[in-house]
Amino acid sequence: MSRQSELAELSRVYDTSALSNRNLVINGAMNVAQRGTSATSSGYSTVDRFVCTFSGHDEAPTIAQHTLTSSDTEVYEKGFRNSFHITNGNQTSGAGSADRVFIQHRIEAQDIAKSGWDYTSSSSNITLSFYCKSSVAQNFYGRLETKDGTQQNYAFETGSLAADTWTKITKTISGNSNISIDDNNDIGLTIEIIMFRGTDTTDSSVSLNAWNTYSSSARTPDSTSTWYTTDDATFEITGVQLEVGSVATDFEHKSFTDDYLRCARYFQQFGG
Repeated sequence: MSRQSELAELSRVYDTSALSNRNLVINGAMNVAQRGTSATSSGYSTVDRFVCTFSGHDEAPTIAQHTLTSSDTEVYEKGFRNSFHITNGNQTSGAGSADRVFIQHRIEAQDIAKSGWDYTSSSSNITLSFYCKSSVAQNFYGRLETKDGTQQNYAFETGSLAADTWTKITKTISGNSNISIDDNNDIGLTIEIIMFRGTDTTDSSVSLNAWNTYSSSARTPDSTSTWYTTDDATFEITGVQLEVGSVATDFEHKSFTDDYLRCARYFQQFGG
């Protein structure tokens, strides 16, 4: 092996396995679920640090910590054993303007401020990556939202997903001079993956892959309603990672204890 090849190999190993604590997301492999493994209530109800919010429904979705098997080849062979899983209810009245189902992960401002991301610079990047699977073939939207100063919104799309197929989504996001992040324990950055949002919070004019001033009535382009109007449609996600830089490295697996202790900062379930 040439010296150049050796350096390239060392760089590859370093980039994918030696950068500990690079994932700003807590419990991204969905291993910790202190509240339980299944629920039909909106909010934090199963997997720690991931909240599913829904309203306007005719029948409540079921939220679960789902056990993956070897048939989930694309993620199972990469070490994932759990996903955050949503089973839609039967929305008999269709997709209303105030209806919504979405997943959020909220990161403390101080963790973003001290991450090494120069969030006010367009030449400094963070990269979001995750695996997702839908039983319905369609495009889904997601977004990032900053809370401090003048709130900013960054909308993106998954692209058309093939039904019942795990797909890795990667988005590299540049900083912006309008972003403010305080050094405190309030919410600094929210990651949102959307199954459906009604038109009272969406607008066809919203631009993708760009920071814009947050508007509660224009968070993403209008959602496709196919998933939401399909009885018992499913959507699941795992391997959520947010890291500084423009490259999506391999997912940073942690021990159950490490994930649990990070989750316990926000919630602890006591027995007895």
